[in-house]
Amino acid sequence: MMRAGAIVAAGAAGSAAMGLTGRKLQKALLRVVEGDAHPSQLKFAYNPTELSTSKSAIWNRPTTNSAMSATEPEFAGVQPQSVEIEIFFDAWEDQGDVSRSVKTLFSWTKPTPSSWNKGKPNPPILAFEWGSNKVLSGFKGYLSRVSARYTLFRADGVPIRATASITLEEVPQEPRKQNPTSGSQNSRRSHVVGDGDSLHSIAWRELGDPNLWRSLARFNHIDDPLRVQSGTRILIPGPSEAAELAAVGADG
Repeated sequence: MMRAGAIVAAGAAGSAAMGLTGRKLQKALLRVVEGDAHPSQLKFAYNPTELSTSKSAIWNRPTTNSAMSATEPEFAGVQPQSVEIEIFFDAWEDQGDVSRSVKTLFSWTKPTPSSWNKGKPNPPILAFEWGSNKVLSGFKGYLSRVSARYTLFRADGVPIRATASITLEEVPQEPRKQNPTSGSQNSRRSHVVGDGDSLHSIAWRELGDPNLWRSLARFNHIDDPLRVQSGTRILIPGPSEAAELAAVGADG
């Protein structure tokens, strides 16, 4: 988790850093890199002092009654990288309103106007930028969680200090690979359902459109899309197949 340091400590550390390196302090920010969300960026008042990021892989171990020891693990894919950030907002000096910045974060959890109008609601995609820091270089993600705590107010009730905790989840950027033999089930891409997965999230992650969850259900003969057990392997149809399955559902 990223934590913005105390005002005095951060200021002192920043001044010391400038004195040692002779470089101007650069502020961290979140920038909208895909989508028409407004505003298009949010600059931090105080730079973070910690950065927390995680990514996990999925390995399955097939079971067999005749095995005398553990079976060899089979690679089943990776979960998206996640990043947690704690952002400190303070408007004590100018007696401003920090709720505007917090509302920006909440607004970024909603679908962008253009994607909503096209019938394919998608969130804005964000990137974290901070001078020469390359820890999250190339990372792009959407806001999956935002919580805020207001801790100081003006006499008229306007909040002038707050801390927001956010979680970003990675959006894959690699191009989709075409199956060399589209008719072979063994050659298809697949996804193993993990904790917290849904057909909506899998459709977004694998096909780029959460509305194609019905295509996944029909392609895998899933009768109850709300009760897909963790560990279930789901085959991913090609883009044209997914579109055809979706059209069949719309016509029906």
